Amino acid sequence: MSASRLYLDWNATAPLSQAARAAFVAALDFSGNPSSVHAEGRVARAALEKARRQVAALAGRDQAHVIFTSGATEAANLVLTPDFRMGRSPLKVGHLYVSAIEHPAIREGGRFPASQVSEIPVSAAGIIDLDALSDLLRSHDAASGVPMVAVMLANNETGIIQPVAEVAALVGAAGGLTVVDAVQGAGRLDLAIAKDADFLILSSHKIGGPKGIGALIVKGETLMPAPLVRGGGQEKGHRSGTENFPAIVGFGAAAEEAAGEIDSRAAQLAHLRDRLEEGLRQAAPDVIIHGADQSRLANTSFFSLPGLKSETGQIAFDLEGIAVSAGSACSSGRVGESHVLSAMGFDPKLGAIRLSIGPTTSPEDVERAISAFGRIAGRRRMSGAA
Repeated sequence: MSASRLYLDWNATAPLSQAARAAFVAALDFSGNPSSVHAEGRVARAALEKARRQVAALAGRDQAHVIFTSGATEAANLVLTPDFRMGRSPLKVGHLYVSAIEHPAIREGGRFPASQVSEIPVSAAGIIDLDALSDLLRSHDAASGVPMVAVMLANNETGIIQPVAEVAALVGAAGGLTVVDAVQGAGRLDLAIAKDADFLILSSHKIGGPKGIGALIVKGETLMPAPLVRGGGQEKGHRSGTENFPAIVGFGAAAEEAAGEIDSRAAQLAHLRDRLEEGLRQAAPDVIIHGADQSRLANTSFFSLPGLKSETGQIAFDLEGIAVSAGSACSSGRVGESHVLSAMGFDPKLGAIRLSIGPTTSPEDVERAISAFGRIAGRRRMSGAA
């Protein structure tokens, strides 16, 4: 076995692409502030606006509708608020509805008080229950303000793709607002499927860009949330503070690269994922691959091996020289029970491991992961755990 490390945790963060690295490094030499009116500032502004166009193109939106933030979590906290403006007039959002499988950045409810946040159940297949959503929207108290629904395009643990077009249609008919967390779907799916969403959330480091930069992309400029970060009025007053210029430029380069390779990457990754899961089943016939019969991201495999705890499995892979995860990487290093599996009706004590691959993952890497899993499963059998 190769002594080198193998990285199979692309859903947590994608390695920095060469295009993003080159753009980021080049941007470090720009001396001007993008808000300055002198020549140096105008050069920096032009590069920043190019990145805005690149990110907008990935999302299929207008560049004027891209607001740069420090990441997806900040973008979520910016948009998840009861306080909006429709032009010059205030607009109140009375209640936030989030699916039971959302990322913690959404599940926490942003700036809504806990009493104004309700959960939308999902089916055993891990898909948002549209009938339950319809019931919630019908019972929504219109006097409190319009409803807001926040759902993810693709689940970060299972990779299962959610019916965001149907969600947006239901919410629109109820006069509400739809927020789509497109963090995992960006660069892996055509974001046109979320074209009717009022707001999209993106993260740079999930598509091979720098960490510490993300975006909230709005459908139009008339309806906007109250600012979260106030100050000098950057980003048209929606997100003040001097822009993280090198990271934004790197984000733009990564977005442009990802946009041009979505279809070819998906075909390549689906082939590798299918071989990976075939090998997992051969090594341990009782392995449970979550969402295997659903439409999923091509790069994601989330599985459980009865008798193997998440933390034990993650450490076992790490000792094999392979980086994997037990789900979301945004919980301060904690390895706990998966709220996603619990929402799908599985025993919350059932451990699970996520392997997520990327454009540089090779067939040899997949075979190495299968071999490592075989050894881990073998040790489980010898210990009498199964």
